[in-house]
Amino acid sequence: MKAMIVRTCGKLENLKLETVEDPVAGDNDVVIDVKACSVNFADSLMVEGSYQVKSSFPFSPGLEVAGIISQIGAKVSDYKVGERVQAITNWGGFAEKVAVPVDALCHLPDKMSYVEASAFVVAYGTSHVALDYRAGLKKDEWLVVNGAGGGVGLTAVEIGKMMGARVIATAGSDEKLAIARSKGAEFTINYKTENIRDKIKEYTGGAGANVVYDPVGGDVFRQSFRAMAPEGRMIVIGFASGDIPQVQANHLLVKNIDLIGFYWGAYKDFKPEVLQQSTKQLFDWYSQGLIKPHISATFPLEKTADAIRTLTDRKSSGKVVVEI
Repeated sequence: MKAMIVRTCGKLENLKLETVEDPVAGDNDVVIDVKACSVNFADSLMVEGSYQVKSSFPFSPGLEVAGIISQIGAKVSDYKVGERVQAITNWGGFAEKVAVPVDALCHLPDKMSYVEASAFVVAYGTSHVALDYRAGLKKDEWLVVNGAGGGVGLTAVEIGKMMGARVIATAGSDEKLAIARSKGAEFTINYKTENIRDKIKEYTGGAGANVVYDPVGGDVFRQSFRAMAPEGRMIVIGFASGDIPQVQANHLLVKNIDLIGFYWGAYKDFKPEVLQQSTKQLFDWYSQGLIKPHISATFPLEKTADAIRTLTDRKSSGKVVVEI
């Protein structure tokens, strides 16, 4: 099979298309003929060698795939060859085939395309579990979503609106903010031309944000943090800006603020039922037509490095997907 392979960590140029041995299903695995693999920031970190989950070299990045089962292990009973599935792979997704443990699979709704499926679970799951399970977002609360034009940010706008919150979206371009409004944002802030803290205070009538969802970090985080309401909850999703902000602990005391760290993948190990319940709910919402992934660009397998670069350079809105 063909796969995008990393043999030494470093720049994206180290990611090369190679012909390698086909994977074989273990007793509790299936092999998926991959049709689509979405791009995540984690992919760039894997290539750099700085991601918290590491594979031995050589390896292929790509942690979220959709495709057709072509082989099943001896102990697999819940899935059959020919079924359409989505899977979280940790790595190995930018390839024509990948072997995946059966507990990492989900059946696809009939109407969901492979491209949509590959871009669905991590982005929507991150926002759903963060806002519902971790932050306890309530109806009519003010929710600020930073980086609202990105893959996870746009899903946070969509899910926050569904949960009954009043959503303020921030992003670095008017084009991305227009997409955020189409997904339910009531107010928008262009953080390249407007002051986030001042605009949040203006939109909320001085009350401030009850929940801030932040995958950006840097000054976007700092300005948002200064515009929080008493008993506000700040959810730390990631640092797309490359700037990891520092928070003085005494600042949390003044307004009784909760600072909440969130990493979706951790629940796979210590509380998988949280992800299972969330994923079921999300697929139900999709089947009802209530949520739909926004795909801004697709690339062929050999252009995977360009696909990752489009994301890391923040030239995309919503999700970027490699089609195979």
